[in-house]
Amino acid sequence: MFSRRFLALWIAVALLVATLVLVLVDGWNPLWPIPFAALVVLGVWDVVQQRHAVLRNYPLWGHFRFLFEFIRPEIRQYFVEDDTSETPFSRAQRSIVYQRAKGDVDSRPFGTELDVKATGYEWIAHSLAPTVLKDHDFRITIGADRAQPYSASIFNVSAMSFGALSANAIRALNRGAKLGNFIHDTGEGSISPHHREQGGDLIWEVASGYFGCRNDDGTFNAEKFTAQATTPQVKMIEVKLSQGAKPGHGGVLPAAKITPEISATRGVPMGQDCISPSRHSEFSTPLGLLQFVDRLRTLSGGKPTGFKLCIGHPWEFFGIVKAMLESGILPDFIVVDGSEGGTGAAPLEFTDHVGAPLQEGLLLVHNTLVGAGLRDKIRIGASGKIVTAFDIARTLAIGADWCNSARGFMFAIGCIQSQKCHTDRCPTGVATQDTLRQRALVVPDKAQRVHQFHAQTLHALQELIQAAGLAHPSDLRAHHIVKRVSSNEIRLMSESLKYLEPGDLLRGQFRYQLYEKYWPMARADSFSPAAVA
Repeated sequence: MFSRRFLALWIAVALLVATLVLVLVDGWNPLWPIPFAALVVLGVWDVVQQRHAVLRNYPLWGHFRFLFEFIRPEIRQYFVEDDTSETPFSRAQRSIVYQRAKGDVDSRPFGTELDVKATGYEWIAHSLAPTVLKDHDFRITIGADRAQPYSASIFNVSAMSFGALSANAIRALNRGAKLGNFIHDTGEGSISPHHREQGGDLIWEVASGYFGCRNDDGTFNAEKFTAQATTPQVKMIEVKLSQGAKPGHGGVLPAAKITPEISATRGVPMGQDCISPSRHSEFSTPLGLLQFVDRLRTLSGGKPTGFKLCIGHPWEFFGIVKAMLESGILPDFIVVDGSEGGTGAAPLEFTDHVGAPLQEGLLLVHNTLVGAGLRDKIRIGASGKIVTAFDIARTLAIGADWCNSARGFMFAIGCIQSQKCHTDRCPTGVATQDTLRQRALVVPDKAQRVHQFHAQTLHALQELIQAAGLAHPSDLRAHHIVKRVSSNEIRLMSESLKYLEPGDLLRGQFRYQLYEKYWPMARADSFSPAAVA
């Protein structure tokens, strides 16, 4: 008991005794011993409690360990990490969003801070004959042959639900989208009153819980879907198959977090856990998925309808494409979510080790549609750690038609990457249902920042496109991006990535082992692979 490990406790005891003596002998204020008595009680409790071994061995001292562990993320963020360390977004990445959102100068003095000799460093090849473009309002048409096609910006707000985000965050994002004429994905939590009141264009994401269009037993309700989907504010419908950060997992919103607003928005009862199943109940095959997509398109009055997924087993997506070829039913778009995408909460193993990263998932989807002769009929969106104009350019060059960003727009409305999203203690009011905390997020100010971040990012993209000598971001191809593969070797991305030619899969010209092995295994009538001799 007299080891140095207990020194703090004995010092507290000595100070308590000394102050008690001074109170009794010299008439000191009787309140003086109280803090030392409290320390002694805490130290004794540390010794006898059985939960923390550190405190039993180091009474009082041990609390410093827990204090420093608690503030470790802030110490790293503010004092330790450099500007280019990505955890998961670097200070440089966050700063460029803050500057563009606020309308501040986003120029950099004195040259790049990146190591241009590091393996993996990338850049866009410029032209000696740059172009001059009129503006940066780059748009594409989705569902051109449908009753209600949509002209979309190539940079939009990715799926984030009311419930995961606060009411004020939803309001700011949607008002910003309206100001900038781009679209806001609702996330799987359905369309809340906070989406509606701002009037910005919406993609309604319909996931396995069918929130906003469900029966009491959690199955799909066509009448409820039609009532919401046919409103003018909803421009597109997206069936969510999986999310990049936790594909194949599903989720639970605990009963304690379900407010009356969330209950009404999602159509779930108060006092019960809100379950997002890991799979849909309306279909179980690739063909069934396409029939459901087609049904939603019809119920919505012909609005562009597609699905979102993170790529897992390649034969499953190949099966969806085979179902397209056999049935003639085509989605208007496919959104590919990379495993580097974010979420409010997910198991570590899912975040780190489940799902294909965006580059590989996007390339497989693009290639398969090209090889099946369908690429010109289906638009591809992409999401997963996209915040800068170069991120957009690189993603379009791989094969996307447009990009979505979630965390980029979260930064624009004030997120500081405190990574408290799952605790309901977000310090900036972005990812919380605490009414006092979300008061900090002032909607008119943050909506303007959303608008400015979008506009300034596309302006930067315009300058990149001009420097590359192109007329539109849709002209970007893999050969426009250069990558360092070693200290003394660089390659065009088109040389590193493997691309199919139009119709290759239809002709049986697989070119690469991935398609040669898995395309024959894919089935339109099942997500399970067929046996191949």
